[in-house]
Amino acid sequence: MNSLDVLLQAKPVMPVMVIDHIDQATPLASALHKGGINVFEITLRSECALDAITLIKKELPNCLVGAGTVLNPEQLKQAIEAGSDFALSPGLTAGLLEFAGKTEMPFIPGVASPGDVMLALSYGINAMKLFPATQLGGEGMLKALYGPFPEVMFCPTGGISADNYRSFLSLPNVACVGASWIAPAALAREEKWDEITFLAKAAVDNA
Repeated sequence: MNSLDVLLQAKPVMPVMVIDHIDQATPLASALHKGGINVFEITLRSECALDAITLIKKELPNCLVGAGTVLNPEQLKQAIEAGSDFALSPGLTAGLLEFAGKTEMPFIPGVASPGDVMLALSYGINAMKLFPATQLGGEGMLKALYGPFPEVMFCPTGGISADNYRSFLSLPNVACVGASWIAPAALAREEKWDEITFLAKAAVDNA
């Protein structure tokens, strides 16, 4: 599997999950899975994130579990050791791209400009994360990038919501969107798993 396959399997939405406590991991992933989500992004923003990746992969082996907010080669190495199926970054550096190229891990870098896209393409990557999407111009930015880079597929993340995600998905160069709204930390803390399932199902069914 390569990074483009990951985005295509994530269609239409990839939940951006911040897991504060390890006991939230399986119930949260299960709630999303029940709503029709099979690809997860676990952000490395908490101390238990790597353990959560390992646990979710064990409990839901048929799902793809990725590490998000990977900022450097060491974090990418840790994600691989935790059993991640893929990894995403909010940006890109030559060092991170070079390290990713030495592994078999599908890597989806974040881009914010045509120059970023060209750098990623030079490393053989054609699946990217536009971040922060709405702040960079949203749909207008993606339409502009389609002209010179029709072979690139994007997962726009940042400012995507239930109100605008369908417009992003209608673009020919958008495979999926980063969906933080279907896995809000507040609902996870309150263990409102049925509500999270409802949000996930609504996002999938209405895409």
